[in-house]
Amino acid sequence: MSGHVSPTVRARRLRIELHRLRQEAGHTLQRVADLSDGAFNAATVGRWETGDRVPRQGDLRVLLEIYGVSGDRRGALQKLAKEAKQRGWWHAHRDMLKDGFGLYVGLESEAAAVQTYQSLYVPGLLQTEDYSRAAIRGIRMNEDPEGLEAKVQLRQSRQQRLTGRDPLRLWAVLDEALVHRQVGGPTVMREQLEKLVEQARLPNVTLQLLPYAAGAHPALEGPFYMLEFPDPQDAGVIYLEQATSGLALEAEDEVRRYTLMFGHLTALALSPEETDTHLTRMIDSYR
Repeated sequence: MSGHVSPTVRARRLRIELHRLRQEAGHTLQRVADLSDGAFNAATVGRWETGDRVPRQGDLRVLLEIYGVSGDRRGALQKLAKEAKQRGWWHAHRDMLKDGFGLYVGLESEAAAVQTYQSLYVPGLLQTEDYSRAAIRGIRMNEDPEGLEAKVQLRQSRQQRLTGRDPLRLWAVLDEALVHRQVGGPTVMREQLEKLVEQARLPNVTLQLLPYAAGAHPALEGPFYMLEFPDPQDAGVIYLEQATSGLALEAEDEVRRYTLMFGHLTALALSPEETDTHLTRMIDSYR
């Protein structure tokens, strides 16, 4: 897995920049199309700004001429467009990814940090292979063996971000119910909890259990991921995973709300040291 240079992140940054340039120029979508002398229409300009499509270099040159962009800024945007058209390492798995999850994997591959709350099962970045197989079988009852193994290996590939160059910082708050749900049976669960303890001792991984005693909390409505990126140009993203699709939230007020929510969860949860002790006891019970 190459990681670290994600076409998904590049495409996101490009569409944000193109929208900003048009706003700075004071043009409507239709006005940009009119100024292009038929090179493209308003709908196409709109798709470039929503990320549905990356402009070709020729179209981008016309667009930048209209916006009066030159010099280094022009070169940087042209480079962004080239990188956005590349294929990420996950492209080979695109057919098996549900709608929206390809976007998440692309963002995760270049993220500097991921913070997540999970209430149902261990997040993919921390799963053992056997736990992944059991979870996928449970969720997708008719999954064929080939598809099952491909999904398992995708999750294992994603985990390289935790130990490779410039490792991803992961902070996970896991609901206590998650460690009691026997996905795959006692042996699989024991091995999974052992992996959680092992991974939590990495310097870039923080793990906290949210105990039943915490009662009602801000994330009762469901799990979520928050992603932060190394480049300050790339604003944070909230990702919500659903049964058949995923949703990325980018508005500042939404990111702020989930940031506050995660802060509350970390305050309610057991400390990392208490979590280690609790998980170790659970491992002993599974023996």
